[in-house]
Amino acid sequence: MHLDRLVTILEAVAVAGQPVTPSELQKMTGIPRPTCYRLLTMLAENRLLDVPEHGMRYVIGERLLRIALLAKTDTTISSAASPSIRDTAIEYGEAVFISRLRNDGVAIIHVETPSDPSVSYIHPGLGIRPMHACSCSKAIAAFADESFRESILKGKMKSYTSQTQTSEEGLRKEFLEIRERGFAECVEEIETGVSSVAAPVFIESAGAVFSVGAIGPSRRFNAKYRDALGKNLVTLAENVAATIQSNDLV
Repeated sequence: MHLDRLVTILEAVAVAGQPVTPSELQKMTGIPRPTCYRLLTMLAENRLLDVPEHGMRYVIGERLLRIALLAKTDTTISSAASPSIRDTAIEYGEAVFISRLRNDGVAIIHVETPSDPSVSYIHPGLGIRPMHACSCSKAIAAFADESFRESILKGKMKSYTSQTQTSEEGLRKEFLEIRERGFAECVEEIETGVSSVAAPVFIESAGAVFSVGAIGPSRRFNAKYRDALGKNLVTLAENVAATIQSNDLV
């Protein structure tokens, strides 16, 4: 069966530990040469294998790595990220959370809160957030594939408050600003009096499939505070990405 041979080739590339040529893969798998070359072309066309260098040498593709990462459970990702997120929650006295890309949406999967019981904070809750109106979603969408981003821009945008961005032109401009700034903001776009900031978590070969964010009352989340917090979240995102990757989650 073609499926068996496709899996055999992927396993051979995975265990090779270095880019491998078609002839090397043919010898490793024992698959007839014409069939092996045809299957390699098929895998490369579907980005399950990549050719990162000049010459025909294959490595595991970004799409396959992305699939493997997205298959990790919320519990696994949350356990890896929670220590760094907890430290930021304690430092700022705000609820800090991690979100992940899920199908065509973004969901908050874990929240850490301040340890001091005298500190008031806003809990964001868990679950799917709107792609056009939440900082955690926009932080991922701004750095996503163009086709995915365009589907958001061309889609229906629900108005939650008078501050919700509902125009294609306005959201397109905001995505550009997010890419330039490095983090996203939600200023009373979902609920009056509540604001948030989030930064994308870039995973090598998978892109921004996660984001980390903080939420709080708009009276605290003024422009100066959001800017300082956003820059801190960019650093937090880098730490979370390193932790996820060092824990063999990708």
